[in-house]
Amino acid sequence: MDSQLLCFNRTNSLIRPLQFRLFCATAQLSTFLSSFSWSYTERFDKVKLEKLVENVSELPDPELDAAVREAFDVAYDNIYAFHLAQKAAEKNVENMKGVRCKRVARSISSVGLYVPGGTAVLPSTALMLSVPAQIAGCKTIVLATPPSQDGSICKEVLYCAKKAGVTHILKAGGAQAISAMAWGTESCHKAEHGPDSQVVLVIVGDGVDLKSIEEEISKQCLSLPRGEYASKALSHSFTVFARDMVEAISFSNLYAPEHLIVNVKDAEKWESFIENAGSVFLGQWTPESVGDYASGTNHVLPTYGYARMYGGVSLDSFLKYMTVQSLTEEGLRKLGPYVATMAEVEGLEAHKRAVTLRLEDIEARQLQNVRFQLE
Repeated sequence: MDSQLLCFNRTNSLIRPLQFRLFCATAQLSTFLSSFSWSYTERFDKVKLEKLVENVSELPDPELDAAVREAFDVAYDNIYAFHLAQKAAEKNVENMKGVRCKRVARSISSVGLYVPGGTAVLPSTALMLSVPAQIAGCKTIVLATPPSQDGSICKEVLYCAKKAGVTHILKAGGAQAISAMAWGTESCHKAEHGPDSQVVLVIVGDGVDLKSIEEEISKQCLSLPRGEYASKALSHSFTVFARDMVEAISFSNLYAPEHLIVNVKDAEKWESFIENAGSVFLGQWTPESVGDYASGTNHVLPTYGYARMYGGVSLDSFLKYMTVQSLTEEGLRKLGPYVATMAEVEGLEAHKRAVTLRLEDIEARQLQNVRFQLE
């Protein structure tokens, strides 16, 4: 295939010995947190577990009362429809002739969700958290929730988790659950800390004159006013040889660069394969500098490999959202019984009465109207 290049970087430098020490520290922390999770679950949840993390696909479907199942099914459908509608259409902007920019969305690969237990079971929270993650296309969805005293998972929570695409359930609550999802344990893994402040050249295919590239880089560094700084940064950099573009982009997705320059022919066709990058520059006429200064995209981007989980600064960084709902009498008559059923399952009687009292009022007025018509 034709020779092709990918270039990407992160800010600052991370020396290999430091990376090794960090890896060892993370491994030790993982072992500690695993023990921490087990002991605290036994201490606070009063249960000794045989297995801390369950693969949802391996768990049998829970048996629910038909009315309860229908209530959660209706809730799921409505939550799904509302959140699906929030997906923004991809927009292309031509800020000036020949300068086109766009913003695209990619899902966070692995997410952790927390569903409290304690005084009330909250399967509705399982839906509220996991449905948006499902719509986003997150590959690994870990839901943490305290286990019952027999070590089981609340059947309504499990039903919602299965329906909404949760992949794993961590049977723990409180600080131990949050710590396990954030840092990882021996049984609940999470990718951690990538290298920092490097420029990496990925060469795809044969026919690339690496020696000429290195000579040109040295020449440019010598002529740059800040060449000393550039040379120091390059001392922490390296070149990767990939068999093909798929392998090259797979490496890039693992590395999660702040900037990714795809300097290949027909670069646009590879865009859909890119999952983790702060900002992407497609084709030979799109240097990183245009994004840093004037193309219109934001140059405040995630570093340290955080492009695996976060995007750069955008309008959304400065907005917050609220939800508004307005039901008609007919709407409450249709939806109310399902809400009342769910509130009853969760043991929240006041929530249930907020609905049932209104439904009783509607029914009383309807009966009164019937009497007037008969008279």
